[in-house]
Amino acid sequence: MTRRWFSLGVLAATAAARARAEVESIATISRQAEFYHGWPTLALRRDGELLIAYSGGRESHVCPFGRVEVIRSRDGGRTWSWPEVVLDTPIDDRDAGVIETAAGSLLVTTFTSLAYEAVLAKAGGWSAEKMERWQAVERRTTPQQRRELLGTWMLRSTDGGLTWGGPMRVPLNSPHGPVAVSGGRLLYAGKQLWDPGTKVGMAESTDDGRTWRWLSDIPARPGDRVAEYHELHAVEAADGRVIVHIRNHNRANAGETLQTESRDGGRTWSTPHAIGVWGLPSHLLRLGDGRLLMTYGYRRAPFGNQARVSADHGATWSEPVTISADGASGDLGYPSTVELPGGGLLTAWYELPGGSAHAVLRLARWRLK
Repeated sequence: MTRRWFSLGVLAATAAARARAEVESIATISRQAEFYHGWPTLALRRDGELLIAYSGGRESHVCPFGRVEVIRSRDGGRTWSWPEVVLDTPIDDRDAGVIETAAGSLLVTTFTSLAYEAVLAKAGGWSAEKMERWQAVERRTTPQQRRELLGTWMLRSTDGGLTWGGPMRVPLNSPHGPVAVSGGRLLYAGKQLWDPGTKVGMAESTDDGRTWRWLSDIPARPGDRVAEYHELHAVEAADGRVIVHIRNHNRANAGETLQTESRDGGRTWSTPHAIGVWGLPSHLLRLGDGRLLMTYGYRRAPFGNQARVSADHGATWSEPVTISADGASGDLGYPSTVELPGGGLLTAWYELPGGSAHAVLRLARWRLK
């Protein structure tokens, strides 16, 4: 390494280490307080409209009532529309991602789950009304039909979300969905949820999200089981490498964020490695100045959401900056962030307030300083 590049690297790491957040406001933006809202993704369209996709209509963190909803803002996140239901299968529809492609299409991702069946099987002390409500959901379908509905899904709209095509199966899932990269491609880092083997890796679309193919496997770190890797997200750095963050649930250092890199467009991957971050899961964004931003839920006291910055394409990350730290419990997080014109940032997440049974969607308006 030349002295010049060494000096630039030191300056980049120093700048990243000095990052801090100036939080202007935090607001609750979800309506329908009678429902539990979970696992949102925020997207900024080229026309300035903001979209949040999430799992709404819920009774609790695990229940049979989840459906995928979208809310919109046309004034920079200051006011939000009434929820639009874009998918409601007879079983639980969970974490929702959303992206606008280079062609202007909207893609929403989700996965279906039967985890609520174990809760129902062990139900005790429930009111007769609650028991009947959950059992009524079961009566909509046969056990075989419910198993056939399990999957990882994507919906596509070509008219700004006024109408949506039917759900199509895709090879994998992660909470915040795919990302656009150079060359007109879409990359989707995630996990096979219901298929044998539970692989993690990358899927690719070269036709604006109409079809997807499995592109590559991501390996396990020595001593890890890849089945314990969850909730991936990707970003293309300014130097062309693709960075993926992984929620690690292997017993060694469970809850840490792992990182893997690809220098060939997502076809091969480095061995995942720790980056010194405890938090889950990570959302990645390339800022207008080329820096990378990761935002993640922090489920230790003080409960909230944090961010870190990389000024060297993911080689190093800054110390954490706090976006929120007033959570009542670990039932929060899954933040995602967009950059507004002028450099302001918006971060959306879900959070269960103290004394409530129903989680809400919250939005922070902030800047990196």
